[in-house]
Amino acid sequence: MIKNIGSTDRLIRFILGPILIVLAYILGFTSVLGIVAVIVGLLLIGTASISTCPLYLALHLSTAPKTTQPSSDVEPDAVH
Repeated sequence: MIKNIGSTDRLIRFILGPILIVLAYILGFTSVLGIVAVIVGLLLIGTASISTCPLYLALHLSTAPKTTQPSSDVEPDAVH
């Protein structure tokens, strides 16, 4: 899977996820806001755990650092 979440983004998700779940507990898990807070909190924790965000994939976004690995299928120009 393509990793598209950087370390800062990942840390923010790991912090906000549990905060939203605690907020859901305070609001009540059966309230509409409580249910939404639990779902969003679990999504944030899940995406942070695997370093991939499906929404970022759909929008072609990434907060992960760019890699500069050369492609193995491209040969360097030969000197004649």
